[in-house]
Amino acid sequence: MAVVSSENVPIKSEPDVVTVRRRVREVSGQLGLSLVDQTKIITAASELARNTIIYGGGGSMQIQTLNGPRVGLRLTFEDQGPGIPDVELALRDGFTTGSGLGLGLGGSKRLVNEFDIVSRPGEGTRITITRWK
Repeated sequence: MAVVSSENVPIKSEPDVVTVRRRVREVSGQLGLSLVDQTKIITAASELARNTIIYGGGGSMQIQTLNGPRVGLRLTFEDQGPGIPDVELALRDGFTTGSGLGLGLGGSKRLVNEFDIVSRPGEGTRITITRWK
């Protein structure tokens, strides 16, 4: 799978979540993702960007367009925050360390075709999601 383009978007404060949503909408539309698939990846990106700020203290999103046998959009959210002590628990619906409903990570996972999370306590978290056309 070849990376056709790559762009880094900083995520430091709430207005950056709007920027993430806008860029994901633009790129997913350019790739020709269906409106339903665009909505799914935009929703997942919004949630993960918000988590990057709230739980990770800020970070970045790398947006990559993929081409090969298939066309897709890969987003990687990275922070240097406290990390997630129990990833399996964090992915369960209803689990939250904040004031939300605890649907964010698990819900984001269900909205995309591929979901990968690497988190080490004290070192930060990297979540990579991919939506295929």
